[in-house]
Amino acid sequence: MIVKNDFIIITGGPGSGKTTLLHELKKHNQSFVPEVAREIIKAQLASNGDALPWGNVTKYRDLMLVQSIESYLSALTNPSSQPLFFDRGIPDTLTYTYLINIPVSEQLDYAVKSYRYNKKVFILPPWKDIYQNDDERKQDYEEAVVTYQAMFRIYEQLDYELIEVPKIGVKQRASFVLKNVKS
Repeated sequence: MIVKNDFIIITGGPGSGKTTLLHELKKHNQSFVPEVAREIIKAQLASNGDALPWGNVTKYRDLMLVQSIESYLSALTNPSSQPLFFDRGIPDTLTYTYLINIPVSEQLDYAVKSYRYNKKVFILPPWKDIYQNDDERKQDYEEAVVTYQAMFRIYEQLDYELIEVPKIGVKQRASFVLKNVKS
C-alpha cells in the first residue's frame, strides 16, 4: 500500500465547481492533476470510440481506472514540498462502478486499497445555481445529486474523512480548502 498524505482529492458530483476551484488554487501556486474522465471522453469522441459513459461503460470505467492509476504513479515521480491536488481520485472510479451497476474488477478493488491519498478529501456538494451541461457532461442535475450521495458513501467506506466545501464564491472556496489542508 502506498499512502501519499500530500495527495489531496477534490471530488463531488458533476457540475459542482471542482475544476473551477482547482484553477483558483493554481492561482495560489498550488498544483493539480486534471480529471481523466473528460480527457477520455474527448479522445473517444475524436476517434469515434465507444468507451463513453453513454456507450461501452465497462470499457470507459477501465480506461478511467488505468489513467487514474497512471496519474497517481506519475505524481510519485515528481515529489514536491507542497500538496498536490487531484481533480477526482481512484475511488471516484469505484463510485462510478456502483452507479452503473457493473461488477467491481479485481484491478479496481486492488487500486482503491493500494493507492491511498490524504485522509482528508474535499467534496463539493451539488449546486443547482452553477450546474451546466456540456459536450462531456450529459447528466442532469438529479444525477449529479445521486452521484454526490454515492461518492460520499464510497469515500466514507474507504475510511476517508470528508470535508464538504461550502457553496460560496470560488476565492472563498480556495481559502477554505487551503485553511483546512494546513489544519
